Amino acid sequence: MSSQTSNDLADVSLLDLFRMEVEAQAAVMADGLIALEREPAATHRLEELMRGAHSLKGAARIVNRDSAVRVAHAMEDCFVAAQRDKAVLHEQQIDLLLRGVDLLIRAATVSESGLKIWEKEHAKEIDELTHSFSAPQKKRIEKPVVASAPAPPTEAPPTETPRVDIPKQATEPSKTGPTAGRAVRVAPENLNRLLGLAGESVVAARWLDGFASNLRRVKRLQAGLAQSLNNVSQTLAEVSLSERAQGQLGELKNKAATAQQAVATQLEELELFDRRFINLSKRLYQEVLDCRMRPLSDGVQGLARMVRDAARSLGKEIDFEIVGQSTPVDRDVLQRIEAPLGHLLRNAVDHGIETPAERLRIGKAREASIRLEGRHAAGMLLIEVADDGRGIDTEAIRSAVVRKKLSTPEVAGQLTEAELIEFLFLPGFTMKEAVTEISGRGVGLDVVQTMIKEVGGSVRVFSQPGQGTTFQLHLPLTLSVLRTLLVEIGGEPYAFPIARVTNTLKVAREKVESIEGREHFAFGEQQVGLVTAHQVLGLEKPYSGNGELPVIVLGEKNARYGVVVDRLLGEHELVVRPLDPRLGKIKDISAAALMPDQSPVLIIDVEDMSRSIENVVSGGRLAHVSQDRAAGAEKMRKRVLVVDDSLTVRELERKLIDSRGYHVEVAVDGMDAWNAVRTGHYDLVVTDVDMPRLDGIELVTLIKKDPRLNSLPVMIISYKDREEDRRRGLEAGADYYLTKGSFHDATLLRAVSDLIGEAEA
Repeated sequence: MSSQTSNDLADVSLLDLFRMEVEAQAAVMADGLIALEREPAATHRLEELMRGAHSLKGAARIVNRDSAVRVAHAMEDCFVAAQRDKAVLHEQQIDLLLRGVDLLIRAATVSESGLKIWEKEHAKEIDELTHSFSAPQKKRIEKPVVASAPAPPTEAPPTETPRVDIPKQATEPSKTGPTAGRAVRVAPENLNRLLGLAGESVVAARWLDGFASNLRRVKRLQAGLAQSLNNVSQTLAEVSLSERAQGQLGELKNKAATAQQAVATQLEELELFDRRFINLSKRLYQEVLDCRMRPLSDGVQGLARMVRDAARSLGKEIDFEIVGQSTPVDRDVLQRIEAPLGHLLRNAVDHGIETPAERLRIGKAREASIRLEGRHAAGMLLIEVADDGRGIDTEAIRSAVVRKKLSTPEVAGQLTEAELIEFLFLPGFTMKEAVTEISGRGVGLDVVQTMIKEVGGSVRVFSQPGQGTTFQLHLPLTLSVLRTLLVEIGGEPYAFPIARVTNTLKVAREKVESIEGREHFAFGEQQVGLVTAHQVLGLEKPYSGNGELPVIVLGEKNARYGVVVDRLLGEHELVVRPLDPRLGKIKDISAAALMPDQSPVLIIDVEDMSRSIENVVSGGRLAHVSQDRAAGAEKMRKRVLVVDDSLTVRELERKLIDSRGYHVEVAVDGMDAWNAVRTGHYDLVVTDVDMPRLDGIELVTLIKKDPRLNSLPVMIISYKDREEDRRRGLEAGADYYLTKGSFHDATLLRAVSDLIGEAEA
């Protein structure tokens, strides 16, 4: 092992390493046993299973887990006997071996202090299990053993040390050198920071394109200048000039030509560098992104075991197939989809698949089929869970909807098949009359839909009666890069996750109708309510002239709204940057990003915005989108200077204060602010404390000592909430001291209003 790898593992105990090894080997062994059960002739799997048991036996011996040593040793002997044709691993024997895998997992999770007690309590179970493994030496085991689901661990497993999984081809042993197959452990937060920097390099690379455009403009101006000189030269050719004047004119033309050639050369080099830099930054970003990717197989380990145990408990025979196990998936996405996939598979086994007798009676094969497939399609991750069972009985759903009083019989009778299937995703809705260990509790598909929406995905259902059902999960390839729709609201750009946008369109004002005091427009066969983004976000009302309204349609069919924005700016891929957690939850905002020109943009939290819209509508405060701004000249707005070296904090404070109608400008540090207040007029300064060049306390001191500025109110907003820090700020002359960790939107705005009054003078 290299020194780098040794350093990475230096803070991991042997027991933690053992637990990690058991977790990895147990998943491989469980999958291998289930595969061997389906294909008894695949004897090559016995070698892999034997090696896994042998490795766990050695690891357990190192950490003094005698119970695990006994179980692993007995399993190893069982596999060796099967390899030598001295035993047959039939279904009953596979059940026992799977119980052995479960017992190894449980033995690994027990703490050092509780090990002796645990081994004493489970001594009988361990003895019986290890004895049963020796039975294959007699060729057969006649005593049936009931399959059992994996037993829960006696203690919560320890937190696993995070790591980066290097792609398979990089981790498999190779003969190319001593360092081949090395894996390096990296904390997820470090990898996220690296990904953020790589993403910023992609954004920064795009800036060069704008610089090149400006240089091309200079080139055109120089070409025009050269042409003008030629015209002047031709005009003066008809005039008798002195030799000196002719020489100066010729020299001027030569200098213009030289300058033109120099700019052309520099532009050519810049364009070449631009192409190389963009290509390099994209490659760098992709390589870092690939480090976050894991094969789909890492997230579906254990699903085959779950399907097998559920099928056997229900007396069903199922061939479960996983297609596309090598499909790369973002580790965050992979972690979140494991539970939804489990719900879908349990539903397929319990609700979808018929019993063998039913299948034979209707002419189907005795063994049913369930397929889980993952692949990339149209820039998304597509995961399908398909079965060849009975399909979805929409008439049964219709009856359940009426029985549960979710709709009247008249309305339910008019619902389409797609509308009926939507009821399956309602919380608490179930088609099962009785509760079992597998289903019937009314949870499942609503959890699936919620989890998929959390990562910006969607679910679609296709079903044919008697033929089967397919669930399609459309998910983002990664959560670090977001496809967004950029819009302009109140003169500022905002980004909507494109996966959460139903549609975009422009609505003619004459198409807007007022129904019971609320404005609507026709969207297909549905009337959709209109609300302005300005009102939801608390911004100034836009000027309402003639023409069409740019509208973004959000929400599900039964709760859909059209949000009016100022302009639609098109689609962009943005590198998501999380907001500072000390700011808490910002209303209607989920994250931030940087535009190619380095300007910040806030990403809308669509779920939060939908709730805000519902609050506005239910509160009867819905403004009409067609209302014009009050006539007359706009009153003079009061000016506020926001000072903070954090781009995110600076922009959030600026947007918040600006939303109340104040004219807000920003400064990046204390020195920048000091220069601004000396040359401009402001009604209030809002400043941070810890900043480069000149901190907030020094800025307040300078302002209060200046005879022209000492009446200017200054508010300090700091992360520091110690009493001595507050006293220092107030002693320096600050008029208000607020801590960022405790302030809310209303607190800040109330403080601004208390100091300088309302926005308009």
